[in-house]
Amino acid sequence: MGLLDGKRILVTGVLTDASLAFAVARLAQQHGAEVVLSGAGRGLSLTRRTARKLTGDVEVLEMDVTRPDQLVAAAAALGRRWDRLDGLLHAIGFAPPECLGGDIFRAQWDQVQVALQVSAYSLKALVEAFRPMLAAAGTEGGMGASVVGLDLDAAVAWPVYDWMGVAKAALESLSRYLARDLGSQRVRVNLVAAGPVKTVAAKSIPGFSTFEDTWAERAPLGWDVRDSEVVAKACIGLMSDLFPMTTGEILHVDGGVHAVGG
Repeated sequence: MGLLDGKRILVTGVLTDASLAFAVARLAQQHGAEVVLSGAGRGLSLTRRTARKLTGDVEVLEMDVTRPDQLVAAAAALGRRWDRLDGLLHAIGFAPPECLGGDIFRAQWDQVQVALQVSAYSLKALVEAFRPMLAAAGTEGGMGASVVGLDLDAAVAWPVYDWMGVAKAALESLSRYLARDLGSQRVRVNLVAAGPVKTVAAKSIPGFSTFEDTWAERAPLGWDVRDSEVVAKACIGLMSDLFPMTTGEILHVDGGVHAVGG
């Protein structure tokens, strides 16, 4: 018996099979969930190709979170397939090059607003589009829906992360307000603050190897930058019925780095 037997899960942010979101989608299937992916823009063909590495014929919705028309269309398309949505993974983040690299003054508002919209505001936009389906999971005695977002702990200023760190801080705050406003509909909203994992997204951050090279030494439990499953397991746990009264939480899956000094 799987932790997600009978659940219906939408997973965003899958590009390749090295994506954290792919690890979540694969593990969700192994735990009995039915999974749908989403992709956008030039990455949509990559998402469709990667979907073939999952079990069965996995549907891929076209959904750019910065385009309200695509959000509406994707929600309508999924509504024709499912009558509810039990789980939603937010694994979306992007910042222009000027927003990264170790100089917070380099980026201007034109670049910063892109980072904030895609990496933080998109959580609200995504949840709003699928809110009726998420709320439906809590009707008729259901356990309710679970929204899980991927995070990098924003409590400190990281090297090179710059405006993405600011965006993650906004994401963390936003998740708490969404938890407040969705609780009455039995929709839980939590984040998983993950340690560094070798993904396409990580490679796009200049100097990200700074994290990868030192994290295992700092982590009380150690850390393997090639192991995405430890993060996926936390996401699956939060999407299951094991945490029915947990919302507005940030669950650290980082080997314990957040708990110790630098």
